Amino acid sequence: MKQINILAIESSCDETSAAVCSNGAILSNRIATQAVHAAHGGVVPELASRAHMQNIVPVVDVALKESGLPLTDIDAIAFTQAPGLIGSLLVGGQFAKSLSVAMDKPLIAVNHMQAHVLANLIPDQKPSFPFLCLTVSGGHTQIVKCLAPTRMEIVGETIDDAAGEAFDKAAKLLGLPYPGGPLIDKYAKDGDPNRFRFPEPKIPGYNFSFSGLKTAILYFLRNAGTAQVYKEEFAATEEARKKFIDENLADICASIQSRIITILLNKLSKAARDLGIKDLCIAGGVSANSGLRKAFKEMGIEKGWNTFIPDFQYCTDNAGMIAITGYYKYLEKDFATLDVPSMARGF
Repeated sequence: MKQINILAIESSCDETSAAVCSNGAILSNRIATQAVHAAHGGVVPELASRAHMQNIVPVVDVALKESGLPLTDIDAIAFTQAPGLIGSLLVGGQFAKSLSVAMDKPLIAVNHMQAHVLANLIPDQKPSFPFLCLTVSGGHTQIVKCLAPTRMEIVGETIDDAAGEAFDKAAKLLGLPYPGGPLIDKYAKDGDPNRFRFPEPKIPGYNFSFSGLKTAILYFLRNAGTAQVYKEEFAATEEARKKFIDENLADICASIQSRIITILLNKLSKAARDLGIKDLCIAGGVSANSGLRKAFKEMGIEKGWNTFIPDFQYCTDNAGMIAITGYYKYLEKDFATLDVPSMARGF
């Protein structure tokens, strides 16, 4: 079988990544993170774009060296086309297009969310088609029915905020530094998830909503735990709020995390039951959350479903997932032209 070698570039947000895959096997997957955003409490698009421009050449160089393949052995260049921060996407897209022209190699445009789903096809143990994938990140929350590597259907999605954004917003309200989602996961390990009860929204079908939960958390903390609704007489002093958080941080984090996880898995469970699908996956940055991974596996055991989770390096934004998606698109000769636009939204 002819070797098909794909060089992939991911630059949708604040991580510059390059990877090389050969016949679907990931040979290298390098990621350069951007520490500059921590001081601002979130990703600053202009700073992200500048950092991508600084990082992209050395990251690609290292990925090629680690793969053991020379640039001349690459058969196609894959890149993240959408969705993401438009400035960041343009850096990766223009670099990929330039390389494609210089090498006279095919260009493959990849949807970032499709790639998150296909990260589950990287390990040796893969789900069988059709499978369901719960894709959870800072910007997206979706349940995707995957019929084939390039045939997907969204069966449920958030109608407002994403689960990852709910984690980060809750962390900010708790006074935790950015990125706060992983810190909630860390503190939750020592807390009681049943100590505080937060609401689960009643959204029909397989869709999600996290705006109401975020509001409940906001007033819960403003009221120092006495209520989850707004009333002027419930509001606590700044000193009382800080004292409440300091004394109950682990339990608060565990309770918030537990509710977000139950919202996610209850919808996934309903979709799997209704659609008769037994191979289930999770993907996206929030799939690195230890509480979600544990609860997902336990749900699979309880219900007799097969569960699959990508390795940690393929959960957050990475070029490995772009490479595996590019490989399957290469097999179908699904190539892009140089005028393919980078887009902030998609899928």
